[in-house]
Amino acid sequence: MDSTAQELIALTDRILAGEEITREEAEQIILTKDEDCMLLMALADKVRQRYNGDRVDFCAIINARSGRCPEDCKFCAQSAHHCTGVKEYPLLDEDSLVAAARRAKEAGAVRFSIVTSGRNQGNPREFEQILAALRRIREEVGLEICCSLGLISDEQAARLKEVGVTRYHANIETAPSHFDAICGTHNFQDKLKTMAAAKAAGIRICSGGILGMGETPQQRVEMAFTLKALGVDSIPLNILNPIPGTPFENMPPLSALDILRTFAMFRFVLPRALIRTAGGREVNLRDLQAFALNAGLNGIMVGNYLTTAGRSPEQDITMVRDLGRRFSHPRPLPAQS
Repeated sequence: MDSTAQELIALTDRILAGEEITREEAEQIILTKDEDCMLLMALADKVRQRYNGDRVDFCAIINARSGRCPEDCKFCAQSAHHCTGVKEYPLLDEDSLVAAARRAKEAGAVRFSIVTSGRNQGNPREFEQILAALRRIREEVGLEICCSLGLISDEQAARLKEVGVTRYHANIETAPSHFDAICGTHNFQDKLKTMAAAKAAGIRICSGGILGMGETPQQRVEMAFTLKALGVDSIPLNILNPIPGTPFENMPPLSALDILRTFAMFRFVLPRALIRTAGGREVNLRDLQAFALNAGLNGIMVGNYLTTAGRSPEQDITMVRDLGRRFSHPRPLPAQS
């Protein structure tokens, strides 16, 4: 057995024994050579098996208000700063949101998130409409409810908790050291304030980001350790799908093995987290999508994304079954006081 294999197995044994790896060791993992990538993935999957079992968690989202966002995030098709031709529309009506949640449940989702473009929820009337839709989804559809509504206040977070929101989604997007390279209209501290508001209200955080936005492998490690320090246990990992008209439209893509190495590194750093593959997987992983679930991941975002199409949920269901994995089921929802 060569030294690389021995080192990877030794790191895995430490994780399986309940220990943690260092940032320097994670940087070694993400630089694993192509010829050792399959071994790395298999070992990451052993960690997933130990701490997360064999269930795969499906979630789904809806773009409830599209376009005309004042923020200048360089990856985003919905920014008013970019000319992308994205479809623009105001907040969808309550019945449409509930109907979308029903479709998500039929596709196997256990969690449904309402996502809106824009910096925050400055329109009180629209925020009340979102609360009403979330309440109905929880009560009538029986899914866990999540939302991604931009920067929120303490009061808004408390209202979301009242209607039964269990997670608030606020991606950190990338490593703190790289954040200014992707956005200039809000900063990393703004993200942290929103997370703090949700946590103070008793809502758990869902936060991840986008791989392939010009960051270094070391910055992907920085991102993983930042999420760990923040106590995040639900992590969606998107891969940049360059949108024409955005500043990142010509960003060179990551290789499929680079992506899978990154997934494996996240599992080593965050052995107990729910880590899901999300937007951009169809474009970037192509025929290797199933390998994401063999590189330590235990969740999938199914259906369409905010402005790009995903593949059919039936394909993901078949993929999970072919891997011999089981599906998560909606947990009984606590009664509201």
